[in-house]
Amino acid sequence: MNPPAPHLVSDVEAAQVLGFSVQTLRNWRVKNLGPRYHRINRSIRYDLADLSIYIERRRVTPAGEPQGGDA
Repeated sequence: MNPPAPHLVSDVEAAQVLGFSVQTLRNWRVKNLGPRYHRINRSIRYDLADLSIYIERRRVTPAGEPQGGDA
């Protein structure tokens, strides 16, 4: 069974999903920061699943909130 095909979006669309400017994403790529991306020839594409993982890994739980669940 083949893995599901990635849902790729442009850097403009990825910037909208993350709430940052396209220039910020470009700066992150130069500095080897930010979410994973694909370079296809001269085009940059982001997998929506990778953007979701990037967002989730940056979730911060305040000290007073119980761990492990939604309130």
